[in-house]
Amino acid sequence: MTDQPTPSPAATVYYDGGCPICSREIALYRRRDVEGQIRWHDLRAEPIAANGDGPGQEAALARFHLRRADGVWLSGAAAFAALWSIVPGFKTVGMLARLPGMLWVLELAYRGFLRVRPQPAGAVCSDGCRSA
Repeated sequence: MTDQPTPSPAATVYYDGGCPICSREIALYRRRDVEGQIRWHDLRAEPIAANGDGPGQEAALARFHLRRADGVWLSGAAAFAALWSIVPGFKTVGMLARLPGMLWVLELAYRGFLRVRPQPAGAVCSDGCRSA
């Protein structure tokens, strides 16, 4: 029996497992990720430290983040668009999100959501991520 190398995930999703809205939405995506293309990182169960190439714990909790397999960090609407382009059943939505002007509209909607979602005090996106 030979050991098969474990394939690297297409992306790692960083989410707030303490947010009931976020947890429900992530559960939907996880059910669709039957091939295990995504690593799901609950920031409440497994905090992260700022390491120079990505957000620290507070910034990661403040906005939805995704790290692509190539190491590029995305946040907000750009992260959702990347996630949708990977998850079966959402690929068309991911393509639509990339139409000219759509990420801008989606980012505005996401920022509106963030105003009603409780956030950690002082959470600000670091230089290691981009919102669009």
